[in-house]
Formats: sequence, structure tokens, C-alpha cells
Amino acid sequence: MKKPSSKIREEIARLQEQLKAAETREAERIGRIALKAGLGDIEIDEEALLAALTDVAGTFRRGSNGGSTGKKRTAHDPSSESPSSPALTSQAAQPAAGEVEAHG
Repeated sequence: MKKPSSKIREEIARLQEQLKAAETREAERIGRIALKAGLGDIEIDEEALLAALTDVAGTFRRGSNGGSTGKKRTAHDPSSESPSSPALTSQAAQPAAGEVEAHG
């Protein structure tokens, strides 16, 4: 039996709400991780940041070495080293325009 169009519209509206909630959860998770990584302190053009994050996403999509292991990574654990893109490495090594490098 075919569904009437009103039922299909209701289902679409419900799915759109679910999608919006899922995207919000994902954005909050990625945002928290980005802040922990120090990206909140860096003044960088949004397009440049998007390009660098796209490279990172590609790194994790390409191979099983880049995938999640379920293991929590820590800064002092050498096995937590993840491959980084050249764009991120070169940008992270240099302070953004207008920033002052802190010397210990």
C-alpha cells in the first residue's frame, strides 16, 4: 500500500529534524576537539582552515592506519602520533599574521 503524500511530508520533516540534531552533535564534538588542539587561538582564514581540515579528513579516510582505533590519544604518548598534512605542518609551525610567538 502506498503512503499518502502527507505522511511522506511528515516523515521528511522528522528526518530533517534528526539530521539537524545529528549535525549539531557532530559540530559540537569537532569544535571541542579543535579547541583542545588550540585552533581557537589561531587567526586563520576560514578557507585555509577548511582546506587543511579537508586534507586531514582525507588522511583518515584513505587508510586503516588513519582510522579510529578507539584508543584515547595523549600528547605524551608517541604511539598517538597521527600523520599530518604538509599544509597543517607548515601552518602550525608559523604564527598567524598578527600573532606573537611565546618564548618560554
